[in-house]
Amino acid sequence: MQFPESWLREFCNPPLSTKEIADVLTMGGLEVEDLHPVAPPFTGVVVGEIKEAVQHPNADRLRVCQVDVGQGALLNIVCGAPNARAGIRVPCAKVGAELPPGDDGKPFAIKLGKLRGVESQGMLCSARELKLSDDHGGLLELPADAPIGKDVREVLQLDDQVFTLKLTPNLAHALSVYGVARELSALTGAPLKQPTFRPVEPAHDGRLRVKVQAPDLCGRFSGRVVRNVDTQAKTPQWMVDRLARCGQRSVTALVDISNYVMFEFGRPSHIFDYDKIHGGLDVRWGRAGEQLKLLNGNTITVDEKVGVIADDRQVESLAGIMGGDATAVSDDTRNVYVEAAFWWPQAVQGRSRRYNFSTDAGHRFERGVDPSLTVEHIEHITRLILDICGGEAGPMDDQVLALPEGKPVTLRVARAAKVIGMPVSGEQCLGAFKRLGLPAKAEGGNAIVVTPPPYRFDLAIEEDLIEEVARVVGYQRLPTTPPLAPVTPQLRPENRRSRFAVRRLLAALGYQETINFSFVEEHWERDLAGNAEPIRLLNPIASQMSVMRSSLMGSLLQVLRHNLDRKAERVRVFELGRVFLRDASVQTGASSVRGVRQPMRVAGLAYGEPDGLQWARKSPGTDFFDVKGDVQALLSPHGAVFTAAEHPALHPGRCARIAIGGQDVGVLGELHPRWRQAWDMPQAPVLFEVDLDAVLARTVPQLQPVPRFQPAQRDIAVIVSESVSHDALMTAIRSADTGGLLRDAFLFDVYRPRQAGGGMAEGEKSLAVRLTLANPEATLTDEQIDAAVQAVTARIAAQLGGRLRGAGG
Repeated sequence: MQFPESWLREFCNPPLSTKEIADVLTMGGLEVEDLHPVAPPFTGVVVGEIKEAVQHPNADRLRVCQVDVGQGALLNIVCGAPNARAGIRVPCAKVGAELPPGDDGKPFAIKLGKLRGVESQGMLCSARELKLSDDHGGLLELPADAPIGKDVREVLQLDDQVFTLKLTPNLAHALSVYGVARELSALTGAPLKQPTFRPVEPAHDGRLRVKVQAPDLCGRFSGRVVRNVDTQAKTPQWMVDRLARCGQRSVTALVDISNYVMFEFGRPSHIFDYDKIHGGLDVRWGRAGEQLKLLNGNTITVDEKVGVIADDRQVESLAGIMGGDATAVSDDTRNVYVEAAFWWPQAVQGRSRRYNFSTDAGHRFERGVDPSLTVEHIEHITRLILDICGGEAGPMDDQVLALPEGKPVTLRVARAAKVIGMPVSGEQCLGAFKRLGLPAKAEGGNAIVVTPPPYRFDLAIEEDLIEEVARVVGYQRLPTTPPLAPVTPQLRPENRRSRFAVRRLLAALGYQETINFSFVEEHWERDLAGNAEPIRLLNPIASQMSVMRSSLMGSLLQVLRHNLDRKAERVRVFELGRVFLRDASVQTGASSVRGVRQPMRVAGLAYGEPDGLQWARKSPGTDFFDVKGDVQALLSPHGAVFTAAEHPALHPGRCARIAIGGQDVGVLGELHPRWRQAWDMPQAPVLFEVDLDAVLARTVPQLQPVPRFQPAQRDIAVIVSESVSHDALMTAIRSADTGGLLRDAFLFDVYRPRQAGGGMAEGEKSLAVRLTLANPEATLTDEQIDAAVQAVTARIAAQLGGRLRGAGG
């Protein structure tokens, strides 16, 4: 909501400065988001009258003007504007004037100069040069009665301040200058100028037949016919200026009048070309398949859930939102029908979003517009039309079908004091309601009953009234009271790390965090998560974001695709976010929705060289084991187990399931070749996705003394079947009975012969393992070491059928 201060002060003019008014409104709940003057600073620009304009002797597009600026002698000014002519009054920047700053931020100083050999003693200005608008088509022509020599800022009221309010949806009654003035009067106690709407005497008896079929759509419909209007009449400059300062461009006189009253009193209205209406108007719900071309040029299709105004042939208007092109007024219009109605908010809400546009009228109607003043506002619109465009008004038609009932709301004074946090009396509450214009009466010793007026759609429960009392009494008067309850910090258990620590760890591993929408494309769920029935959105913000994600992989692949399109060669990203899974066991709670489980997960993606461009190593790109190491670091100190698995998004031979303590917590693997081709990726990225709870859990470190005795190391090479995995070998070694001496086992070599021989048969391989043995109480003897090594080899032979290399052949 945007409006000029001068217009506000016409209705309520408290003895406060502009800044003080802004502070009062903000503290009263009407946040002033921006406050700026109509025009940027400039000096030395006065009203000048062109007395003579002749062709420049040395330039076809320049004129030499004699300009009277009220100082006796005329100024000789060279001007290139096409509308520079004798008899008009325009802004004239005298020598020494400073115009608004340009792109460099410095003001433009006017100096005495020559243009094509002719001296120029100033500059005649356009609206764009004064930063009043973008119009650079010619000089800014001022009213013919503008005082010559007077400062332009004063003549055009350019020091007027423009307020921009950031209103919450419950403040529909403040979506007009008068509505804000009404609030300002209540907050400051300054008198409010009440508008008067004098009825216009009918000059003819012409009427339009109107039938309202849907009282649940339209509760009141008012209108009248105005004949013989001059649609080419010029909008008065004062109205153009006020509309511009409300952020509205002037269109035509009739449209400007309708917009003016909307900004003035919050009353959207519509003006039809009466002669283009076939028969009469029918206010009803739409019918499936009906089409309407709107004033913005869009053609839409309506259905039974959209309100319309139709004539005997076709739909003519989208109820409460926008008029149709077929009955729009034009330069040929002579007779008009002025309409103002009350549309039920629930009948308008959400309809604009269906067609991907919004209007000022729809913005107001879906929040609630006063149904009691449709006739009075039409009288006001009619009088403006007659004053500006002429014409003859007909009798008023007014159909009242169903209006909202102002149900009384009870306020308990003791409850108000408890919620507000300071003592308030019944007299204070009654005084606040009186200042706000809310009918209120005391009942009993501690209750006040308030009947909401027609323009207040936000007063429904006791808390609404408490808010009104707090606003008028003043939030700034609330006492600073320390909390009565003890403040106890919520300490995180030592065996849980924070989400920030997880983010920091991944960043240290070279990953960058991304934040993505939880809404994704449906085929991502089908292709990458194998989810044929994802959770669908009833009202998606975009057609390609229609379902809730059950995996983070699609979002990361989209980030990778975005970077590859911008020639990125190495991408390492992660996301910590929520996924959404169907689960009938979940019930609705404070942070849950029935039937939907919403676990947190952390996922990462690595693409390109593992260490970036480097001279010492040439790598074909990040592989499975690079990212496996990152996952192990992420899950440390837990010993994660990786087992071969299958996943819809991952390569069938390069995919592993991640388990901790026998429980699956995630998946890791290279992108499936099918999806790599579909996403057009030169290399295959490696991805992982892990339950966040498994990452947050950690083992509390336990103190251990530094070993006093040096460990012993022994290397063994065992021959096993090609099918034996590294995990199976390590499991067998750690299960051997070494008397507690085995501290570590590390695979450091794998040998596969090209052909059978040397004691190895076809289908066998040699695995070299380094064993670390230690006893914290004493130095190991050779007998202890040999016994431990024999226990390990015996376990490998028993469980895996392996043997020492070189033994038995």
